[in-house]
Amino acid sequence: MATSAEFSFRAWTAGILPLFEAKLLAQFANARPDLLVEACRYPLQTGGKRVRPLLAFGAAEAIGGSAQAALDVAVAVELLHTYSLVHDDLPCMDNDDERRGRPTVHKVYGDGVAVLVGDALLTEAFAVLADAGRAGALVRELAAAGGASGMIAGQAYDVGMDGPIADVERLRLLHRAKTGALIRGAVRLGAIAAGAGDAHLEQLTRYAEEVGLAFQVHDDVLDADQDNKPGGPPSFVKLLGLDGARAVARGHMQAALDALVGLPRPEPLAAIAVYTVERSV
Repeated sequence: MATSAEFSFRAWTAGILPLFEAKLLAQFANARPDLLVEACRYPLQTGGKRVRPLLAFGAAEAIGGSAQAALDVAVAVELLHTYSLVHDDLPCMDNDDERRGRPTVHKVYGDGVAVLVGDALLTEAFAVLADAGRAGALVRELAAAGGASGMIAGQAYDVGMDGPIADVERLRLLHRAKTGALIRGAVRLGAIAAGAGDAHLEQLTRYAEEVGLAFQVHDDVLDADQDNKPGGPPSFVKLLGLDGARAVARGHMQAALDALVGLPRPEPLAAIAVYTVERSV
């Protein structure tokens, strides 16, 4: 399917994100000490793409619901995603000094504070859902996305806990968990929050799984030069070549678009699917 000529992705995000950003940054208002509040908010203000929250909003709208219905789950997903980045950047993991052009949390506040910030962000994600409608189902979904069978499993593969990643299928397995699980969770959370039935939830899950792979394969295309350095991570470009990886990314994008056929308002999710393989960052 193609996105509607009358739909403006820019206008859609401009109408949604200010409310989301305000609620996101309102978290930790009651935390102490003040330095902890500052450190927790720091990684939430680094100008991320907000793909996962937008997926949650888009899923709610895709089944005919309102974006407002997905506000809590969008905030929870971004809190959990940001915690994973804070911990990923630590010296014991990827040892990154910068993220999105700014010093990482541990470079600004120290390793110990960065661990606490990640812990606080993760815990707050579940606190947000505790007050939402359908809290039990939402908490279970977020835990599945971020836990030992989801994102953490992907991290385990990534640090070599199951041996080297030497072929495309094992690389897909890694990314279905590390990146894909939270993308899948964001879509399903938005749909559940909006009251999706089983058929729509199954349809949106297929979409999410394809978008997650499209997103990661295109990430490898964008990072091809950096990843080719000695000791760089496994990547689809290394295994398939640059043109092959681009073709695979577009194949997953098209499969995601196909999964949306028949939904009441698929345009936001369709636009995100196209964005995953056309973005330059």
